Amino acid sequence: MTLALVDCESFYASCERIFRPDLKNKPIVVLSNNDGCVIAFSKEAKKMGISMGVPWFKVKNSFLKQKGQVFSSNFAFYGDMSARVMNILEGFVPKIEIYSIDEAFLELDSLKQNYNLYDFGCHMRSLVRQWTGIPVRIGIAPNKTLSKIAINEIKRRNIPTSVIHLSNKKQIEIALSHTPVREVWGVGRRLNDHLNKVGINTALDLAKVNPQNIRKKFSVVLERTVRELRGERCLDIEDDISSKKQIVVSRSFGERVSNLDTLKPIVSNFAVRAAEKLRSEKQKCSQVSVFVRTSPFNINKPQHSDLRSIELSTPTNDTRDILTAAKKGLLPIFRSGY
Repeated sequence: MTLALVDCESFYASCERIFRPDLKNKPIVVLSNNDGCVIAFSKEAKKMGISMGVPWFKVKNSFLKQKGQVFSSNFAFYGDMSARVMNILEGFVPKIEIYSIDEAFLELDSLKQNYNLYDFGCHMRSLVRQWTGIPVRIGIAPNKTLSKIAINEIKRRNIPTSVIHLSNKKQIEIALSHTPVREVWGVGRRLNDHLNKVGINTALDLAKVNPQNIRKKFSVVLERTVRELRGERCLDIEDDISSKKQIVVSRSFGERVSNLDTLKPIVSNFAVRAAEKLRSEKQKCSQVSVFVRTSPFNINKPQHSDLRSIELSTPTNDTRDILTAAKKGLLPIFRSGY
């Protein structure tokens, strides 16, 4: 059993570099809509101390002084580039799961008898880079969790080819021993703290625990993770992803918004975009929710946060119905002076 995880390197930043070759090896950050905070960055920007979600105003001056390049997000462009990458990958394998805009799991079971999988991964990476300009990392392993570990190994060891195949027990154990348990797929901060308290600090520590004991003390989900770390496959490729349960359009504003006349058209625009997404997925909704909040970074000023949900009489994807509900939801939660 073997699969691969293809992970686009610094995807948004790599997209911006496609038509700007002069930005090679230059630090790049990409900002959220309205330039509120950093949502992506290149490895050069990471070395400068830039972190995910940091408010742009906090790092702007120092970043620009060091000749960093900044871009407002262009999600239509990123989505198009993602589709190009995924279309190329689909031509290589019989089964693929597009996990996110910049990640995909590939089923390799039917290929391993006829190909050297490491060479196959290098060929895929080369072709994706040649045809799209997007660099990717490829981690090959027996299952999804270990393929995530493989991607971490590429980063940790700075492997020049950006491809690794964890093909035997020794290679896997070495990779697990260098992986903090907090970096294991599905282990969050809270769970990491609980595991640390019982002496589980690395992925290898977790792999050595009896899965049934993990199930009793924690959950069946963590038990599956342990089994995957031990080489079993518990999570199959999902090539038929179910429909979304919700669609969210939200932004952190680059400028302070303090009056209703400014906020109304912004929320209306979000409602229009949400309706477009709804129709593109051939779905309908029965509820529209609107939320507002002040900046959590303005700790010395009064804070306000509220949400209102409007139930629709019948499921719809009509922009007019969704707009009406959004306007109705905004009025009672807005507070002047914030």
